[in-house]
Amino acid sequence: MYYSNGNYEAFARPEKPEGVDNKSAYLVGSGLASLAAACFLVRDGQMKGERIHILEELGLPGGACDGINDPMRGFVIRGGREMENHFECLWDLFRSIPSIETEGVSVLDEYYWLNKHDPNYSLMRATVNRGEDAHTDGKFGLSDKGAMEIMKLFFTRNEDLYDKRIDEVFTDEVFRSNFWLYWRTMFAFENWHSALEMKLYFQRFIHHIGGLPDFSALKFTKYNQYESLILPMVKYLEKHNVQFHYNMQVTNVLFAKEGGKKVAKTIVYHDKEGNEKRIALTENDLVFVTNGSCTENSTLGDHHHAPEMKTKAGEGGCWQLWRNIAAQDASFGRPDKFCTNIEATNWESATVTTLDDRIPPYIEKICKRDPFSGRVVTGGIISCKDSAWLMSYTLNRQPHFKEQPKGQLVVWVYGLFTNVPGDYVKKPMRECTGEEITQEWLYHIGVPVEQIPELARDAARCVPCMMPYITAFFMPRTAGDRPKIVPDGCVNFAFLGQFADTVRDTVFTTEYSVRTAMEAVYTLLDIDRGVPEVFNSCYDIRVLLDSTVKLLDGRKPVDMELPFAANMAKKAALKKIRGTVVEELLQRYGVI
Repeated sequence: MYYSNGNYEAFARPEKPEGVDNKSAYLVGSGLASLAAACFLVRDGQMKGERIHILEELGLPGGACDGINDPMRGFVIRGGREMENHFECLWDLFRSIPSIETEGVSVLDEYYWLNKHDPNYSLMRATVNRGEDAHTDGKFGLSDKGAMEIMKLFFTRNEDLYDKRIDEVFTDEVFRSNFWLYWRTMFAFENWHSALEMKLYFQRFIHHIGGLPDFSALKFTKYNQYESLILPMVKYLEKHNVQFHYNMQVTNVLFAKEGGKKVAKTIVYHDKEGNEKRIALTENDLVFVTNGSCTENSTLGDHHHAPEMKTKAGEGGCWQLWRNIAAQDASFGRPDKFCTNIEATNWESATVTTLDDRIPPYIEKICKRDPFSGRVVTGGIISCKDSAWLMSYTLNRQPHFKEQPKGQLVVWVYGLFTNVPGDYVKKPMRECTGEEITQEWLYHIGVPVEQIPELARDAARCVPCMMPYITAFFMPRTAGDRPKIVPDGCVNFAFLGQFADTVRDTVFTTEYSVRTAMEAVYTLLDIDRGVPEVFNSCYDIRVLLDSTVKLLDGRKPVDMELPFAANMAKKAALKKIRGTVVEELLQRYGVI
């Protein structure tokens, strides 16, 4: 497997891999990473679909990319997916997946046209005082010292950030800024999360710094992620006779070490009756395991009940599967690094469905758009800056579900701090029913206090979801905690998803799931086509100059206060570049 860039290999079709007709594949889990791997096996690996088996513990595919209409509770979305134009592997995949909405076009075509005709941007990024504009006004609000802290992190080596927390590299100069409000609410970073992941994110999306305050950097699907992304992939795979096996809980993959090679020899699983069974493997049977999950052991409440938080640290089928695999060899990673501190990895989301015309005017007043237009509504999350829960909410294009009744809106709400009392409901979010979470949300969007109980009771339905591991992949880590996609010595086995390790890309993204899938398939089948490299904006001097000026809210970097010697060196350097293309470049991007 190797990386490529440009469009030469992007448009090329690889030759059929040698011996692929004698190989089979078993994919544990049916989330985005696993479905993507199956698609790459079919498209680029040219493996026969009937030789590809997807083993899923639940009764439906999709993993964390869900979106359902629960007949007892109502509409449920545990989260949403923010995407951008430089998700190279994602778009490489979806250019080949037929749309189930528009005949004769791909999912990528459909997505591209949608976001061209209806580009995303926010007209209200944050509120205070129950729905008033927080007047972040597109500014980052960083002092020179805060900007230097971010710059220092940007240039720090990965190994110098192993096991370090964000609050070990930033001070209040960053934490008090609008930048941190934008960042932590958009990406769900907490002060105690990994400084390394923070750095990787900053480098990965440096080209979008200017679009961070108003979300103009983002693109969204027409409907929820399940209907817009997962279902087209499932239809594509079913058309190619890929075999889906539901209600199968894989508990282990057993390995043999043969002359320096690590060979997956047996898949151990339980069927829907709870009987343990085994699948014998040869080197021609490829095994792909999604290790770890951010939505494992999620629990739903309803309008009248809070979700139960009974999970103990490390509990969950996918975590135990990874532990069982990791116990066999050190190269298979260290799952306990991510799943044993639930207080540091949980937060809660909620799906609020409005039932009549009483709540929508408050939404429209804040987002400054008609939420029933079918076009962009909030344009990303709106964060309640003074919320004790640090509540944010968003309305994507409506309807968000194809079967959503006319006149209803589906709102996604989440709170980063689940263990502190709310501002209206004097209880921690994790103890609240859907009705109480709705009350807290209505309070922060400016509904008159005397109307809140009635509207929360009769004008909406809310399904809360507690997710104990939702930010597990952000926990501080060191080399080897996440296993390589294909661990050293493995000949027929690969890890997929957010807890497998690939260079430079960032977890908690659809791109990361698809990239690990592509790298896994291309490695095990030795496909002779390059995997698109992570977009190289952090090496583009134009992007670095432009983002620096924008991060400083337009202030010129050359005007920053420097020690005397550094200031003299700066003046000498500026004199030397006078009349050169370097001076033109610095002027073009507002540095001088």
